Amino acid sequence: MFAEEEIEALALGIRWVADRADGALGAAAQNALAKIAAVLPPDLRDRMDASALLVGPGEPIVGDGVDLAVVRRAIRGERKLSIAYRDRDGAASDRVVWPFALGFFDRLRVMVAWCELRGAIRHFRADRIVSVTALEARYPRRRQALLKEWREAEGIPAR
Repeated sequence: MFAEEEIEALALGIRWVADRADGALGAAAQNALAKIAAVLPPDLRDRMDASALLVGPGEPIVGDGVDLAVVRRAIRGERKLSIAYRDRDGAASDRVVWPFALGFFDRLRVMVAWCELRGAIRHFRADRIVSVTALEARYPRRRQALLKEWREAEGIPAR
C-alpha cells in the first residue's frame, strides 16, 4: 500500500496534469485519480481528498495548434508525423518528423523530434504546429535511443 506522502505526491502530480496538460491528458489524469481513490482504504482516501497540497494557478497556457493526443499516439507507436509548422517569425514549413518526447511546461508544450528536413533533433512548440498528420511509416530508430541521444546532447540526466 502507498505511504501517506506517496499518496500526496500522486495526488499533487495528477492534479497538476489535470490542470496544466491538454484536455485529453487532463481528463485521463482525473480518471486515474478517481481509480486510485477507489482502491485506497477509507482512511487514506479521506486523507487524499483532504490534502492541503494544492496546484496554484499558473500563467495562461499558450493554445496548442493541434490535438496533442495524435502526437502522443505517434510517440508511443514510434510513427512519423507530417506537420505544417510556423517558426517564431511566422515562416511556414512542411516537415516529416519522428516525435519521441513531449514536454509540458507551465505556459506551453514542446514536441521533441528528429526532423528529416534538418537531419537533426529539433524542438517544435505545439502552438506553432498548424496541422499534424499521422503517417503509417515507423521511424527507423528506437524512441529510447533518440531520447537518450537528446538527453546527452542537452545535458539532461535520465530519471
